[in-house]
Amino acid sequence: MNGTMRAVRGHRRGGPEELIYETAPMPVPGPGDVLVEVRAASVTPGELDWDATWTDGFDGGRPRVPVVPSHEVSGVVAELGHGVSGLRTGEAVYGLIPFTRDGAAAEYVTVPAADLAPKPGSLDHERTAALPLAGLTAWQALVTHAGVTPGQRVLVHGGAGGVGSFAVQVAAALGAEVTATAADRNADFVRGLGADTVIDYAAQRFEDAVKDVDVVLDTVGGDVQDRSWKVLRPGGVLVSVVEPPRPPEGVDARAVFFVVEPDRAGLEELNALVEEGRLIPQVDRIVPLESAPGAYAALEREHRRGKIVLRVS
Repeated sequence: MNGTMRAVRGHRRGGPEELIYETAPMPVPGPGDVLVEVRAASVTPGELDWDATWTDGFDGGRPRVPVVPSHEVSGVVAELGHGVSGLRTGEAVYGLIPFTRDGAAAEYVTVPAADLAPKPGSLDHERTAALPLAGLTAWQALVTHAGVTPGQRVLVHGGAGGVGSFAVQVAAALGAEVTATAADRNADFVRGLGADTVIDYAAQRFEDAVKDVDVVLDTVGGDVQDRSWKVLRPGGVLVSVVEPPRPPEGVDARAVFFVVEPDRAGLEELNALVEEGRLIPQVDRIVPLESAPGAYAALEREHRRGKIVLRVS
């Protein structure tokens, strides 16, 4: 399939002001790739600051402008690259696109077949597009890195945020006792996600309200991360998706920092939770593809409940 498409691209590194809605060449799937006709995509805070968005590496590399942002995609298989099996043309799929590739703020995108999973049947494309990055981050943090088991006590910082809202739901689905920090205005929302206790971080220090926690998920960093060591039980684990944790001397706890990775098996686990009604993606708003620059600008200045999603077709 050849031709052109409409896409949002950045021709030089920068913020939302560098993004242009324009005509671009349609990508061609290589071996092992799938060409996806994009129905919806999701935008992520900080994405335009990552080296991987603009280069071929995570810590610097060769520039690859012009680039297409947005690495969460929900759409339909349009074409299979050489050697692809297990997927068929016309199948609805979703996934997390590797960060050093062009993203889904376009009518078409190529994605490694190994990084795609069938779209949850109970969700529309817009809600599905809100699931991959934050959902996989929560899953990998709590399951892959922390090994949460039923009955454990889990503290989620930022329970109303993109990752936090998924983490509260995943931890509850795993049978954990969940405490979350959130602004008072979001307390009922976070309880509705499955939190047993919600701490208003503006009114109370969380370390005065909870102790002997098995797992802390840090989505905030800085002082919040530093204070979190006080609430962990001996042998507990602090998992951060913001910055590498630094355990104080003498603290008996495990520290984990990680960057989410594309993961078909994880997507399939999230699918199961969605179909069981135990995981609901939170969407703050849906905007048309051409409004993507404004969506990225909103990420920098607004507090949200859930993701901002681009409706592509």
